[in-house]
Amino acid sequence: MLFLQIMYRTLVILFGLVLSFQVEGQVYPKEGSKLNYRIIGFSFPKIAKERQYTIQIAKGTYSRLDSFSKNIIQTEQLKANRKIIEVPALGCQYTWCIVYTENKEQERSQLYHFSTQTCSRADTTKFHIRILQPAAEKYKDNYVSVDGGGVLYDMKGVPVWFIPDSNEYGGFVADLKFTDEGTITFIYKTPYVIDYCGNVLWKPLNTHEVSRDTLLGEMYHHEFTRLSNGHYMALGTKILPCKLSTKDSSYEVTGPRSPNDGVVNIRFGTLIEYDEKGDVVWSWVSSKYLLSADLAYYEANIDSLKRFDPHENAFFFDEKNKCIYLGFRNMNRIIKIAYPGGNVLSAYGENYKPGVPQIGANLFCNQHTIGRTKDGYLYIFENNSCRIRDSLPTVVLLQEPVLPGDGLKKVKEYECTVDGLYPPGYPKIFGSGGNAKELPDGSFFINMGSEYSKLFIVDRSGEKVQWSALAERFMETDEKW
Repeated sequence: MLFLQIMYRTLVILFGLVLSFQVEGQVYPKEGSKLNYRIIGFSFPKIAKERQYTIQIAKGTYSRLDSFSKNIIQTEQLKANRKIIEVPALGCQYTWCIVYTENKEQERSQLYHFSTQTCSRADTTKFHIRILQPAAEKYKDNYVSVDGGGVLYDMKGVPVWFIPDSNEYGGFVADLKFTDEGTITFIYKTPYVIDYCGNVLWKPLNTHEVSRDTLLGEMYHHEFTRLSNGHYMALGTKILPCKLSTKDSSYEVTGPRSPNDGVVNIRFGTLIEYDEKGDVVWSWVSSKYLLSADLAYYEANIDSLKRFDPHENAFFFDEKNKCIYLGFRNMNRIIKIAYPGGNVLSAYGENYKPGVPQIGANLFCNQHTIGRTKDGYLYIFENNSCRIRDSLPTVVLLQEPVLPGDGLKKVKEYECTVDGLYPPGYPKIFGSGGNAKELPDGSFFINMGSEYSKLFIVDRSGEKVQWSALAERFMETDEKW
């Protein structure tokens, strides 16, 4: 599943560049630094008198002033002894110095050196974001990340930051997000919180407390979020043996099993809240909610029960109203959970529990993501892969029931579009992944999924596209993107 994150260029907050300004007068980047980014916080000692500061940056490594002066590529005027500057590229050597000017007299610092590193995931000859429509002016200073790579791109598709390979995160990280406190969260086997340089700041202390599976652990997936109180919440998995041929809700098998007894392992979802230390402080398991009536329905309607997975793929924690919305992709359902009580307040979509009315059935199917707009509507990204008719993915705005007897109402629907040629098999290409996120101005940032990975920003009317691109990988076997 592709998750996209977009952010504004308030870099001191979002990137946590306190690393640049830890000690007054400290020179940063430090001599010989190897950086995993090219948006850099420069700092240097103050001069007691009122002077003008100028940073000069040359591409390459130089020890002689004459060689340095011939290769200067950037000159930045400063009013203070620190500034955030973007250098041209990753994978390059740089030399820099400070020129102090007072009454036309100049004094130059020594030459300093650093390099920007790169990695295979930031190699644009192997993976790139191809721009279809340039960004509107107000979005030009935003950034985008794509699940799987751990790389941040500007709106022209140029890499600006990546998670260092030295931390062994490999080539697949999920749900990369930049927090308001200047840290970065993501999932790679386990949830991580890192700083801009890639240093690990936080991860869970116990990775099997809820699942009770010492071999597979919590099996984190899809979503990991920092909460306003400093805690963290993640989606996980708990595998339980179940026998569905029962008339009550006690389908979970806890005793001895015999061969061919009709018992199968079901992958249930978990919600886990961790505190600042990494300890579990709250959890919820979907097996306590899904009754035998739910699973028995799917037992009769899927090819192989052993492959059944309710597939909880997104949650939204409404901290103000103390409730959590959790989406089940394979059940076409969203539930509303009381926090911290854990009881289910509402269920939207398909519902197979006897005596429980369906609210909002047929309004969505195989949905990904769940969120709430600033004006109070729920929104989802809908793959539409279970529709009989040919359907493009959509972003759907839903109004929750207000009075008893009210239904879930579809308020607005934005249909995605395809640009140019797309892979064969339409519409099945939209069956996996996808996401939507409301931006501060009410526009939506949308990703159409992992097989046709179009990314775009559309205004609230759904009519004016503000930016669009395709995330593409080069296939060496047939030499094409």
